[in-house]
Amino acid sequence: MKKNDVIDELSRHFPQERLKTRLIDLHAYSSDASFYTLVPKAVVFPASVADIQTLFQIARQCGTSVTFRTGGTSLSGQAVTDGILADISKHWPLVSVERNGDFVRVQPGVTGAAVNHRLRSFGRKIGPDPASIQAAMMGGILSNNSSGMCCGVADNSYHTLSHIKFVLADGSVYDTGTFADYARFEATHLFKGIGHLRRRVMEDVELLSRIRRKYKQKNTVGYSLNAFVDFEHPLDILAHLLIGAEGTLGFIAEAVLHTLPDKPFKSAALLFFDSPRSACDAIPALKDSGAEALEFMDRAALRSIEHLAVAPAFLKELPAQASCILCEYQSDNMDSLKDKLSAASALLSSLPLIYPAEFTSDEKERAIFWKLRKGMYPSVAAVRAKGTSVMLEDIAVPVERLGEAIGSLQELFVKFNYEHAIVFGHAKDGNLHFVVSQSVATPEEIAAFSDFNDALADMVINKYQGALKAEHGTGRQIAPYVAAEWGSAAYEVMKELKRLLDPEGIVNPGVILNEDKNCHLQHLKSLPVVEEEVDKCVECGYCEQSCPSRDFTLTPRQRIVLRRSLSRLQSAGDTATYDAILKDYAYDGMATCAVDGMCATNCPVDINTGELIKRLRRENHSPSANAMALRVARNFRLIELLVKLGLRSGRLINTVLGARTMTRLTSGVRRILPSFPLWTSQLTGPVRVRANRTAAPEAVYFPTCITRMMGRDKEKQDSIADVLLRLAGRAKTALLIPPGLSGSCCGQAFSSKGFAPAYRHTVNATIEKLWEWTGEGKIPVVIDISSCSHSLHTCRPYLTPDNQAKFDGLKIFDSLEFAMDILLPRLSVKKMKGKAVFHPVCSLHKMGTYKKLEELAARTVENPVIPFTSGCCGMAGDRGFYYPGLTAAACRQEGAEAAAQAATGYYSTGKTCEMALSEAAGANYRSIFYLLDEVSSNG
Repeated sequence: MKKNDVIDELSRHFPQERLKTRLIDLHAYSSDASFYTLVPKAVVFPASVADIQTLFQIARQCGTSVTFRTGGTSLSGQAVTDGILADISKHWPLVSVERNGDFVRVQPGVTGAAVNHRLRSFGRKIGPDPASIQAAMMGGILSNNSSGMCCGVADNSYHTLSHIKFVLADGSVYDTGTFADYARFEATHLFKGIGHLRRRVMEDVELLSRIRRKYKQKNTVGYSLNAFVDFEHPLDILAHLLIGAEGTLGFIAEAVLHTLPDKPFKSAALLFFDSPRSACDAIPALKDSGAEALEFMDRAALRSIEHLAVAPAFLKELPAQASCILCEYQSDNMDSLKDKLSAASALLSSLPLIYPAEFTSDEKERAIFWKLRKGMYPSVAAVRAKGTSVMLEDIAVPVERLGEAIGSLQELFVKFNYEHAIVFGHAKDGNLHFVVSQSVATPEEIAAFSDFNDALADMVINKYQGALKAEHGTGRQIAPYVAAEWGSAAYEVMKELKRLLDPEGIVNPGVILNEDKNCHLQHLKSLPVVEEEVDKCVECGYCEQSCPSRDFTLTPRQRIVLRRSLSRLQSAGDTATYDAILKDYAYDGMATCAVDGMCATNCPVDINTGELIKRLRRENHSPSANAMALRVARNFRLIELLVKLGLRSGRLINTVLGARTMTRLTSGVRRILPSFPLWTSQLTGPVRVRANRTAAPEAVYFPTCITRMMGRDKEKQDSIADVLLRLAGRAKTALLIPPGLSGSCCGQAFSSKGFAPAYRHTVNATIEKLWEWTGEGKIPVVIDISSCSHSLHTCRPYLTPDNQAKFDGLKIFDSLEFAMDILLPRLSVKKMKGKAVFHPVCSLHKMGTYKKLEELAARTVENPVIPFTSGCCGMAGDRGFYYPGLTAAACRQEGAEAAAQAATGYYSTGKTCEMALSEAAGANYRSIFYLLDEVSSNG
C-alpha cells in the first residue's frame, strides 16, 4: 500500500494533534542517537493500549511496520524506521511507587531519572543506571535491557522485572500481574509454541551451556534466551523475552520493577597503574572488596580530558601506557562506609599504583572524578573531524581477560587508522566502551567501516568468547553477527520465536534479526558539513528534556537533524522536499525556539542550539528589518513610554469591560496578524522608579525596563523596586537610583531576535551609563531580573574597545547574588513556615548561580521545593507574548507539579518567567525579594 494510503488510514483513527505527516516532521524523526537514518511514513502519538492495538491493525492492513520510540537515545539503530514511527514519549508518564518504595510501576514514556526522583524519598532507586538516564526513558531502558556503571548483570532491567503488561502484534494484551491472564494465555497457540521452544533449549546440552555462560557477563546480543532457562511458565518466559527485545516482539505498556537501596554515603578515588594489564589485574580483588563502581580509562582516554580545568596537572605527565580505574565504595551509613574502606586498605596498599590512592567522601571532589570519567566521550566528539560520526561502541569480555582485550582493541585502532580512539568502561563487569570517529560519505569509507566491524566481531567472538553488545542492544548494527556469536541452534530459536509472535513481520523488522548480512552498512547517516554548531552534534538527544519547545514544535536535536537533512536534499537536487522543509522550518525551527540555551547544559559537546538559531535569525534579517530595529533601539525611551501607556490603557479597558476583555481583543487581532502580541491575564502595569540622592551608596540599583514597564505586582502589593529599596534600608545598604533610567535596556529583546546592530547600540549605551552611574566602576550594579543580568554579563563581544575596558571594570550583581551575598548576611531571618516553591530561571544555570537559589531557599523557608520538572518557561523575554503556545507547552509539567504543592509562596528571579509560571500553576509567582521582605527584619 502507498504512503498516502497509510496516512489516510491513520487519519481515520488518530486526531490531527497526535499524527504528524509533514515532511519536516518525518525528517525530524529520521534519526536517533545511532549512525543510521530512515524517514518514516508517519509519526503517531498513541495514548492508550487501544491505540497500540489500532496501530498494529493498520500496519497489518497496509502492509507496513510499526517501530516504537521513547527517548531516541539508542545507539544501534533500533529506533528509526521507514514504516510508522510511534512516539511513546508524550502520553505514557506513569510512575507509581508501591510497597513503601520496594517496587515501582512505570509506563514507557518517563525518564529513568524521573523514576529515581520519585523513589529518592524512600531511599531507593531502579537497578539500571545507564549514563543516559537523564534522557533515556523506561520504554528504551526495558526494551534494551539497560544496565550501566554499577548495576552489573544482577540488577539490570531483566533481573529487576516483577510484572509486565504488554501488547502483541495480533492485538492481544497480557499482564503478568493479573493471575487470570495466565489461564487465558494457556489457551493460545503461543503457550504451546513457547513451551516447545523451551523444551528445545533445555534438551540441547550445548545450547543450554552456552546460554548459562553468556549471561554470566553483560550481553544484549539477540533475544534474552536466558528466559527459557530461568522460567518455566511460557507467559513468564515471554515477559522476560520482551526485555531486551528492542520492540521487535511487542509493545511494553507498563512494568513493575524491584527497586534497590540508594546508598547515600560514597567514597571514591582515582587509581593509576602503569598499563592496562596491571590495572585490569587488580579488578577481581577490588570487586571482591565490595567496590560498587570500577571504571577503567586508558591513556588515550585520560589524554582526552587532561585539558579540563578540574583535571589533575600530573595527567599530562603520565607514561604512555598508563591507565586509571575510578573506584567507588558505597554504603547506607558513614560507619559502614568506613568499615568497607578499612577492610580494603590492605588490598589498596598492595596494588602497584604509580600514584598514592586518596579516597574522598567530599561531594565536590567526587563530582570532579565523575566529571572526568563522563567527559571523555564529549572530549573526543568535540575534536573529531567535521563530517565524521562518533561511534560509541560497547563489548563485553571475561573479566580475567580484560587487560588482554584492551591491548587487542588498541591494535585494531592502529590497523584501521583510528587516531583519536579511546577505551573506557565498566571494568567490574568486563564491559568496555570505545569511541572512534568514522566518516561514511564514500563507498571506500563504508568498506573500511565494514572491515573494522568484521575484525572486531572476529576478535570478540572467536578470541575472547565475548559479546559484541554488552548494553547498547543489537539493533541494525550487530544483526548480521547474531548467528556468528550465538551459533545456529540459538539463532534458529530466535527466528522461530519472532515468527511465532510476529508472523507478518510488522513489529520493528530488520532489528536484531536480519537476513541481509549487509544491513549494518545500509541507511548509514552521512554528516555533511553544515554549520559549526551542527557539525559538532552527535544527535544523542540528551538536550531534548531541557528544551521548552519539545512538546510544541521541535527539539534542539531535531533542529540540527533538519539542518543536515536540508544539506543532503540540496546536494541530491530534491528541491521539492527541500523547499517544503525550509518553509516550515521558519516557524518550527526558528520562530518557536526560545534561544534560552538550556540545551547546552545537558549537551555532551556543549552545543547551544539557541546561539545557532540566533545566528540564523541574524543572517535572515533584511537590511530594512535591521534598520527598523536599530531605529527602535535608538528611540527606546519613546517605545517605553508607549508600552506603559498601552498597559495602562489595557488595564483600564479590563477594569471597565471585564478582566478577559484585552485577552479576547488581542486574540482576535492575532487571527488577522499572527505576529501581534497576546495580552495575558498575568500582565500588570508600569511602576514609577524615582531617582534618589545618596551620600555614600554601596551599589547602583538599575531597575530593568521590564520592571519599569510591568513591575507592578498582580496582588497590588508594592512593586519589586519598592521592596528592594525597603530591604536595602533594613540591611543598612544604601542604593543609588540614578536619573535618566528611561530608555535604558540590557538589549535582550534585540539579541534574542537576532537584531545585532540594535543590540550593539543598546548595550554600548547601557554600559556607558553604568560606567558613569557607578563612578567608573567604584561601586557595583544591582539588576533585578536574572535574564537581564545574564544579557549584560555576556555583552562584551558587542562592545566597542573603549566600552569593553569599562565593562571589565564593572561589577554586575544579579538579584540572587545581591540577595545572598549582600542582603542576607545583614538581615535577621525567621524561616517561612510550610512550603514555598522556587522556579530557577535559565539564566541561573548559565551564570552558575543555581546553587545560590538552593541555599537561599534553605535559609528562608522550612520546606523549600524546586520542582523536579523545572526548566525553561519559554518566555525568552517577550517571545511568550507572540507564541503563547510555546510557554503553555513549556510550563505544563512544572506548573502542575508546582500547583500540587499547595505552597505558601511561589518565587523566582525573572518577571516574565514569573508571569508564565503563574499562568501555568494558577499561583502568583513573585521575586525572591518579596520572600526576603516577608521573612526578614533588621540584622
